[in-house]
Amino acid sequence: MTAIYPQTVPNRAMTASTVGSRPSAVQPRPNGGIRRYTKQQDAPLSPFTIDSEVAWALDRLCRLCNNEQFVLRAIPGLTNALHEWPEWYIRTGAKELAQTTALFSLSPEQERKRRHALESLFILRNAAVNEPNAAELAAHLPTRHMILCALHTLEPDSDANTEFLLYVIELLHSIAGTAVLPPPDAPVEASPLLPLQNIARHSSNRTLMIASLATLTTMLSNPANMVHLTPDSPALEISIRVLPLILDRLLVDTALNYIYAHLSYPPMMKAFLLHPDMQGDGFFDIGAPVYTVPAQMVSSMDHELTKEELDNLVPMPEPQRCYEWMRTMFVSKPDGELTQVDFWNLYRDAFTPFQDRYTLLVASDVIKNVSVVFPQAQAMVLPGPPQRFIVRGVDRRKENPTNEAYKCQWDRSECSANSFVSTGDLYEHVLQDHINTHEDPELSCLWASCSHPSHSKSQMRAHVLTHLPSMQPTPRHPLQSDTITLPAVGYPHPISDPTTRPPPPLRSAKVTYLRPVIDPPSGSLTALLCIRLMFRASFASSDAAPRVDENHFGFPGIVEESDEQENAEERSRGTESEKEGERRGRKAFIGVRHMLEEVRIRDETLMSWIPEMVDAGLSGTT
Repeated sequence: MTAIYPQTVPNRAMTASTVGSRPSAVQPRPNGGIRRYTKQQDAPLSPFTIDSEVAWALDRLCRLCNNEQFVLRAIPGLTNALHEWPEWYIRTGAKELAQTTALFSLSPEQERKRRHALESLFILRNAAVNEPNAAELAAHLPTRHMILCALHTLEPDSDANTEFLLYVIELLHSIAGTAVLPPPDAPVEASPLLPLQNIARHSSNRTLMIASLATLTTMLSNPANMVHLTPDSPALEISIRVLPLILDRLLVDTALNYIYAHLSYPPMMKAFLLHPDMQGDGFFDIGAPVYTVPAQMVSSMDHELTKEELDNLVPMPEPQRCYEWMRTMFVSKPDGELTQVDFWNLYRDAFTPFQDRYTLLVASDVIKNVSVVFPQAQAMVLPGPPQRFIVRGVDRRKENPTNEAYKCQWDRSECSANSFVSTGDLYEHVLQDHINTHEDPELSCLWASCSHPSHSKSQMRAHVLTHLPSMQPTPRHPLQSDTITLPAVGYPHPISDPTTRPPPPLRSAKVTYLRPVIDPPSGSLTALLCIRLMFRASFASSDAAPRVDENHFGFPGIVEESDEQENAEERSRGTESEKEGERRGRKAFIGVRHMLEEVRIRDETLMSWIPEMVDAGLSGTT
């Protein structure tokens, strides 16, 4: 401030008419005259200090800034000068004053400094209401730096900082319309969003909440800043929670404007409906655990020697026959394993019928030959107990189940033709190789185990179609699931007759109900307590309860009452006007019974009051 005004002492005898003009350096004399001092003369020690000069200047500026003609750029250096005291308060002043106010009140000097900071910020805040000043402050780097430091440094819960932060937020609100926030991955200290959201969510000061929400709405309404909208914003949470406070028009309008800023951004519209503070559904499951398996299970089958493969292998000399048999029956698999017994049994079962004509290897030679055909495989003994003799590194060759579906099953499944790729090819094969070439005009169906009687060739051509698989799978009902429910875990599936399977438990045995996710505000709880008191007064029962005494042995019954008891009960019933009040109260509760049915409170004790009042209103209607 000293760079703007000369360091002269103001006269306390000045009147309000001198506002706006700079007073001369005069001092009243005891005899009523005025003594003037020149530069050559030494003026006596003034009772005033430079703080009084600053106070005088700030006081005039506070009056001038509330004017549309007040333009900051018209006074060179004024903008920078007004930042000195607020920056002092942010850097050191707030901490120093907080330590003092913890036990004592501020000293006059500390109070003057704090007042200078508040008045300087007040001037900037009022000046920013005018568009030219707002544009200048928005482009002024020290102003933006001061705002960020204040929001990230000062404690919003401190009463000493409340007024200062309010001016900072309102100053930011005036310049927020054109402000472009840094990208979301920028450091937190570079953006005012997080402190503003925390103030709006956690502050108990209504004015700070409204100012923060209004500032956030202005900033996030800028299309360039919409990427900063998030469904888990603390400010959005508090905006939803204050909506029931319909009597506080200003707070509710500010919250609605902030919510509208979110809904204006398409990605946030659906996310808003999924916000955790929106009322949700609760459920509890009353069913047993459910175990399912796929409805269509693709099972891979182990390869078995075909007649052609066996005919080729049997005449070969050993050990060449053993090598080729292994290549036909097995494949290399690093984590695969078979027991040595199974390995030997497969070889023995395949070639034992021909041992009278061809030599058969012993078990040890067959097991050793595995490493010759599959170098990565080896026979080993795993320690027990019991010990396991295995062949690791090989596995059975698998058949493609898709191809097996199109394999010819004529001649009681002994047809030597390979699998086909489609139903049409399979049908052409059956016609050309089995039906059309038959010499007799009539023939029987030789498909697998079919027992169809003999018919003409034309009828047999139609009958064979019943055995062929369809190229298109059977369409499933839209409500049919892709899985099958089993009665218990580990229940065998598939089975030959699924109709004999015990009925499984229900897949969904959930009871769904509406439940609140947050507690109502304190005002709603107070209203509920008031309703509870009126309910108790309206439905106070005047009927005497049956007594339990020594004459009735704990069983209720008719009790003979004395005159004093009858008089006491008569007095407890109240006057006719009181009875009329109870009737009106019951009528009112019956009228709002449907509204009470819609009330949901998370606290179980408070929620138990609602059904009680609803049931009382329901009994009153009957």
